[in-house]
Amino acid sequence: MAVGRTAKTGENCPESGVWKVAGTPSTTAPIAKGNRMPPYAGKAVTWTLIQLA
Repeated sequence: MAVGRTAKTGENCPESGVWKVAGTPSTTAPIAKGNRMPPYAGKAVTWTLIQLA
């Protein structure tokens, strides 16, 4: 796994690290491997891994 990997809301997180929402407005969140990728602002979004934990 590497920085730049993406995962969508509802998928299991493939790698522990800091994830960022694609688009605007954006946010970052620490998400652990195996946890479900959360929605953001009530919507399904695509998360991009920006930093490994």
